[in-house]
Amino acid sequence: MFTCSTGIGVTTVNLLLVLVAVAVVGDELEEQFCSSDNLDSVESSCSHSINTMSSPDSYKSANSIYEFTANDIKGEPVSLEKYRGHVCIIVNVASQCGYTKNNYAELVELYDEYAESKGLRILAFPCNQFAAQEPGSNAEICQFMQSKNVKFDMFEKVNVNGNDAHPLWKYLKHKQGGTLGDFIKWNFTKFIIDKNGQPVERHGPNTNPKDLVKFLEKYW
Repeated sequence: MFTCSTGIGVTTVNLLLVLVAVAVVGDELEEQFCSSDNLDSVESSCSHSINTMSSPDSYKSANSIYEFTANDIKGEPVSLEKYRGHVCIIVNVASQCGYTKNNYAELVELYDEYAESKGLRILAFPCNQFAAQEPGSNAEICQFMQSKNVKFDMFEKVNVNGNDAHPLWKYLKHKQGGTLGDFIKWNFTKFIIDKNGQPVERHGPNTNPKDLVKFLEKYW
């Protein structure tokens, strides 16, 4: 039997008791922190940081377009997760551009022909950065869209170039750079997105929407 007959023995026992207490508390804290609830919370926080793209360069860490959110033409937030499994065209549009008439007409034709049969989705983003050719409000753009019989998805007006460009557009340019610089050169620049949410091709304003079919066929 162990007895504490000296001062040294008492001190040693006290020290051992302190060490045991610290170890027990440490185990409890580790168990508490590493519980599934806490790990889920940490993981959720990390995921939230990526999804909101809060810092200027956060878009670079995105794995697909599905990690972005954009407001539709009525101001409602839309998670691009809804496009998972679909081949998409993402395009910046304008109502008063020389390319407007033909591009809108052919985008409407593309959507009508391939939305049901191939699952094609078109995401159009109005932008006023090129010769101020999209000056209207979202409500006015919506009226214009209706006059063109647009059935594909229209989003709120955004910037596609500069520091305040929408994070999605920063991501698109990062993944598919352009000639003489990654910046968007003009209205109706078109990005093809595959079924995994990856930007796989970029086409300039001179490429008519119907000319994209031969490229889209690779990703159906």
